[in-house]
Amino acid sequence: MKIQYASYQDTIDFLQKAMSEHPHLIRLQSIGETWEGRPIMLVTLSLDVTYADDKPALLYTGTIHAREWIGNELAIKFIQYVIDNYRFNPKLQTALTRNTLYMVPCLNPDGFEYSRNHFSFWRKNRRNNGDGTFGVDLNRNFDAKFMRNSNTQSNTYGGPHAFSEPETCAIRDFVEKRSNICIALDYHSQGNVFFPAHKFNHEVEIEGTDLNVLCANMNNEIKKVTGRQYGIHRGKPPAQLIHGSGREYYYRKGIIATVVEVGTRNIPDYMKNMAQSVAENIPAVAYALGEAINYSNLAPARVPDFTIKQVGHDSVELEWEYEQREDIYFELYRAEHNKSPCNEANLVAITKSLSFTDTQLESGQFYFYNIRAVDKVTKIKSPFSPELRLKTLLAEHQCSRTLFPAKEQVGYLSANYQQKARERFGYNSMFIGVDKKRGTSVGVVVFDLANIPEGSHIDRAEFFLYPMNRVNAKIEKYGEWSISVLDPNQIDNIYDYSAICEAPALHTLGQTIESDKMTQGIWLKWSFNGVERDLISQLLDDQKLILRLQGPTSLPLGNDSQVMQFDIGYGPFGSGLHYRPNLELVYQLPEQSLKLTPNSCNTIYQEKVIADSLCSGFDDQGEIVYGQMAFEHQHELEPEKTVFTQACLTLYSQNSLPSSKDVRFTVELVELKDVDFKHVKQRQKIEYIGYEVSNAQLKERTAHDFMFDSYSLKELARLHQTQTPYYFVIRATAESQAKNALIEWSNAELNIRYINRRNQALPAPTELQAQVENGVVKLTWQNPESDDFVGCFVVRNCFHPPRSPFDGVKLYGGPDEYTLDNFGNPDIAKYYAVFSYDHAPNYSEPAAVYYLSNNKE
Repeated sequence: MKIQYASYQDTIDFLQKAMSEHPHLIRLQSIGETWEGRPIMLVTLSLDVTYADDKPALLYTGTIHAREWIGNELAIKFIQYVIDNYRFNPKLQTALTRNTLYMVPCLNPDGFEYSRNHFSFWRKNRRNNGDGTFGVDLNRNFDAKFMRNSNTQSNTYGGPHAFSEPETCAIRDFVEKRSNICIALDYHSQGNVFFPAHKFNHEVEIEGTDLNVLCANMNNEIKKVTGRQYGIHRGKPPAQLIHGSGREYYYRKGIIATVVEVGTRNIPDYMKNMAQSVAENIPAVAYALGEAINYSNLAPARVPDFTIKQVGHDSVELEWEYEQREDIYFELYRAEHNKSPCNEANLVAITKSLSFTDTQLESGQFYFYNIRAVDKVTKIKSPFSPELRLKTLLAEHQCSRTLFPAKEQVGYLSANYQQKARERFGYNSMFIGVDKKRGTSVGVVVFDLANIPEGSHIDRAEFFLYPMNRVNAKIEKYGEWSISVLDPNQIDNIYDYSAICEAPALHTLGQTIESDKMTQGIWLKWSFNGVERDLISQLLDDQKLILRLQGPTSLPLGNDSQVMQFDIGYGPFGSGLHYRPNLELVYQLPEQSLKLTPNSCNTIYQEKVIADSLCSGFDDQGEIVYGQMAFEHQHELEPEKTVFTQACLTLYSQNSLPSSKDVRFTVELVELKDVDFKHVKQRQKIEYIGYEVSNAQLKERTAHDFMFDSYSLKELARLHQTQTPYYFVIRATAESQAKNALIEWSNAELNIRYINRRNQALPAPTELQAQVENGVVKLTWQNPESDDFVGCFVVRNCFHPPRSPFDGVKLYGGPDEYTLDNFGNPDIAKYYAVFSYDHAPNYSEPAAVYYLSNNKE
């Protein structure tokens, strides 16, 4: 297998030949020498390469870890791809004309050759540590939060001090002299995941969207080739982040930097797996090269103050600021998932305006928006503004709940570790799949449905699960992960492996996730279809939903693991509430019915009004005759806690017309000051109710239903709010003059269906303050006084005051009047907002405060 891979000398020979044959495209140089005297080769690609250092650049580094051969192999194949395609591929020509690629195929030549010839899984370089051990982990030797470690035997030993190694000094010295480097890609294996850089403070950085979108768009290029999807994961809270890596060193210098972990093995089957990994990453690297100029000093400025102006149930208005320039327009992108690509498929607007209204959205749905400025002459694009995250308002008839499992109701069960199964619930992670150590493992997640009223109709249900690590899913394109709904009446003990595994599924969700789509760091979402939502409705009686998560149950010859690790948000290795499995439900409460009969009916002629009579049509002179009805509102229905969901006015006719003329009868909801011909004729129409009734329909039946549309239903609710009677007028129309065409209506009913739900948000909290207490930002506020108050939602945003409860990092949700920002950095200025909410929930306007750090830097 090793023979198929290039040696380091093979690599040098290839680069020298490529430069000699394409001197206008390729430049080759050594940037340093290893402990064992090998040159550290760097190749420069650009059209024309003479001016390469004057252009925005992408830095590619590979095989900094000796056993991770993908970096070197991909570099060779990418250079060959450029040689074979640059003459006619317009995208590649543009990328190479406007940008430069600096490529170090192998940053650890000594370790690479040691791995090839002696110890395949050697990781470090070959420094003699002087104590009988060899090697430093070069990716722990940079001065970005370098961490001293005296254990020289460790695979992650970072060396005696930062930049103690000739390899890291070489790349440092090269980068320090080239301010044109805008993007850095560091290729590793394994995991099929991007690891964007971070600043060790667990706060959102201004470049956070740039990093995620770059990775997501590269991911999109990968998916085009093999269908595989890589994860995007920036790591855990500060104490668990990697120290001393090149990625953070580049990022600290203002370079957009990410590690790319490729494949599921360090040295895979070349023809079957490595060839795929190379093929899928070539277009991804080409895309990244083309993006370098967009992060250079040639690019337009990032769009400032990109924020939410207003959110509705089916629309959102966004706004931003920018200097007035004729040569600038804006591209806006919308996605329903975070870490989504920004490309032609989700480009929703190109505009010169400083605002945009997005319409026809789903109610109660999460949306993610991104924006960048574009120079219309050069087509160079700006970096991205921080991503906006929001959730559209619920429709008036909807309620929603985000359900989380209790600590003791989420965990995994393993065939080989059935003792003390209970202890693995609420602790660490869920390991789902099969390996030789645990045997088959399944996950269990239980949701309490007690707060969803029985008889509710589930409009939407989505289950979210966060994959935190896929390193132990070692087999490419093998196995699927799925979710089954179990009967709670058949499960006495959720900690019993046999009972859970052998329980027949009430239903297995239609969507399975293949191993190549099983990402790390990107939320997985299972959307329930109509049949599955009906099943949840049935389980409301049991007040419990039990989900079994299952993966592959057997392993091919020679393999030891195909296990995905999912975060549960509990325990010392869980990442808290933000990463907990959750079930998002949007539902309608059980409807109630109300039947009203008219309080008054009138037949209105031009010269008279006949009370307690309801006729409409044309008299013997051909003059129009109106029918008029009034229904009184119901005092027992509190307007602010009642939502009308449906309404139908039913009229019963006593006769039909003998004439063959086309006479039709229409019902209008109207504003009416007085009941006489003049005021009825001059009535203010609110809306037509349903469709007109023809004479032919009068002959067919006596009951006629006039259904309220959305607007007329809303107007009915408005009249209820203002305690105004509902006035209806029955009006006749004819294609030509009609006489003696009167219809007598014997009865009328107004049937209304409604739910008891608050339809207005509560007042916002007051007296919001932020101050540091024991090194942590503490927020305090006063809740509004209302019987409908449930709690407050607290959000942090580093860039602008949150206008939506979801526009930032959630810190707290509940009835208290204080919270602590435990993961926030008190030395960084930021905005906080607090929203009150009720049972629906409706969210109030925000109470916002700007926290100004005392940090003088």
